[in-house]
Amino acid sequence: MSWLRNTIVRLMLARSDAALIKASGGEPRMVRGMTLDPRMQFLEAQARKRAAAGGEVSVARARAQTEVGSEIFHGGRVAGVRIEKASVTGRTHTTPVRLYLPTVRDNSAALLVYFHAGGGVIGSLESCDRLCALIAKETGAPVVSVDYRLAPEHKFPVGLEDCRAVYLWALDNAARFGAPAGKVGVGGDSQGGNFAAILAQEFRTTRPPVLQLLIYPATDMVSETPSMHEFADAWPLTTEVKDFFMAHYLPAGADPADVRLSPGRAADLRGLAPALVYTAGFDILLDQGAAYAERLRESGVPVAYHCFETLPHGFVMFPGASPASQAAIQRIAREAAVALKGQG
Repeated sequence: MSWLRNTIVRLMLARSDAALIKASGGEPRMVRGMTLDPRMQFLEAQARKRAAAGGEVSVARARAQTEVGSEIFHGGRVAGVRIEKASVTGRTHTTPVRLYLPTVRDNSAALLVYFHAGGGVIGSLESCDRLCALIAKETGAPVVSVDYRLAPEHKFPVGLEDCRAVYLWALDNAARFGAPAGKVGVGGDSQGGNFAAILAQEFRTTRPPVLQLLIYPATDMVSETPSMHEFADAWPLTTEVKDFFMAHYLPAGADPADVRLSPGRAADLRGLAPALVYTAGFDILLDQGAAYAERLRESGVPVAYHCFETLPHGFVMFPGASPASQAAIQRIAREAAVALKGQG
């Protein structure tokens, strides 16, 4: 009966802004002079009702809910992009990946390796499917989406190691997929942005990426900026959810301030790859993402920064829920395409 559930949800979201706000408490949600998108406010209100109704919070339940959300709010397939499955064998593990191969190619455009969101605990290739397809289409170059291992079954640094292995494989195989040899960008949203920033730092002097695409990235695991408090209850990444992720992701004895967990705490950001940094207005990570972009700029790194003020954390996963989310990922795809082209 998933089709019925999906249809009902879409019909509810098709109502007017005024009706959605009325169903969400009667007043627009405003913080720092920013107003949350009415469809996102409605989804937030529904999430709060479910939380108030109780129920065990478990990894299995969180993963299942994320996959249901991906199914409902996917936004549809992107024409002109072929999808293939592949796998990358590292030192001890074979990591599944999804290849997005555009019908119309630009052989000067670099390949992008993309890491999905989910706090290192939830999420999947479906979480970022439409964005990856749009980037491939706009760029005319392959995108490789990484199905890295998740905690608590595989705690830090396992997921990061999977992402590193795929990045190195992509460098060695870019030309095989029609991109310039050895020209690869890294990107991701939330936890995936964390991985991308870490890898950009790790390989800055050896095999550097041509771009780091960071979407509401987690750059500081011990951040106490104002947004951590002002948006502590902002769906979908509340303080409670963040703590849930970290409790499962971090092994005993891990230091959250370590730069392999908190790349924003690195002392020196000079010489890093050019960056596109995007934040969401209603997000506990807003300030740290903006601060990382500013530190990159101050370090001489070419940076373009934009905050999607009406959207919450995780908007990449909701293109089918809100025209504003769809417009945001379309903009990101266009700007990523410009940055990836001409790298040959």
